[in-house]
Amino acid sequence: MSIIEKAAGRLGLGKKDVANPSEITTDISKGEKVTAINKPIEHVKESQISKRVEINLSQLHQLGMVTPGEGKTLAAEEFRIIKRPLIKIALNQDAGSRNHSNLIMVTSALPGEGKTFSAINLAMSIAMEMDHTVLLVDADVARPSVLRTLGLNAEIGLIDILLDDKIDLADVMLKTNVDTLSILPSGKGHKHATELLASHAMNNLLDQIANRYPDRIVIFDSPPLLLTSEARVLASQMGQIVLVVEAEKTTQNAVKEALHQLEACENVNLIYNKARVFPGGNYYGYY
Repeated sequence: MSIIEKAAGRLGLGKKDVANPSEITTDISKGEKVTAINKPIEHVKESQISKRVEINLSQLHQLGMVTPGEGKTLAAEEFRIIKRPLIKIALNQDAGSRNHSNLIMVTSALPGEGKTFSAINLAMSIAMEMDHTVLLVDADVARPSVLRTLGLNAEIGLIDILLDDKIDLADVMLKTNVDTLSILPSGKGHKHATELLASHAMNNLLDQIANRYPDRIVIFDSPPLLLTSEARVLASQMGQIVLVVEAEKTTQNAVKEALHQLEACENVNLIYNKARVFPGGNYYGYY
């Protein structure tokens, strides 16, 4: 008796029922165990096997953040302007190119300038597009804050994938109640996080993330550039960088030093955050 026939016996299936094993699936949402007779993992959509979480969109809206279905708000309109050139570049990468134009890192020179706030809003805004899906990656492995900001519990994620080759991307991705938005948590902290982000495993993971779905845009919430080495390593592997600058607080020297560290990246954009008012009385700050 073959392995497939034995597995079928445990599921109560006859031999004739397993003539085409690739057509037999289990309903994971009901807690059924996936066995050897399922489709190969590379052919199973992430939406079938990823954990689902609920983001409190009403609470985010009250905090002034971009959420779908809330109509026109100042933040929503601002991020519509911010995302357009990023999407344009993301879609212009050549077939087979390794420049990862659809991988966008959001960072800042120093903590507290609004990079996580901007990364989440940018991801939410792109998720509202008709033709794109978004993966939001919490890559601030030293001080992860994406899940906390979204009101979600800590989960295994990026670092765990890099440490254990038995963990697949689909095992740790979180599907959300925004259908086109998924989240990859940072995972547990590690003393060799910089080396992990610079490893071949990370390169392979980025290739998988960038190329698995042609309509996907990936937003990375990165550590601050001037405080950690992880941010510089991550920046070297990104197709686009968004540098958040806090109005009236971030010094010119800090901005210049941050930009100096990003010289190897061809596509660097700046967001001027927390500005009080521009001429004409329209608020541009996000907080």
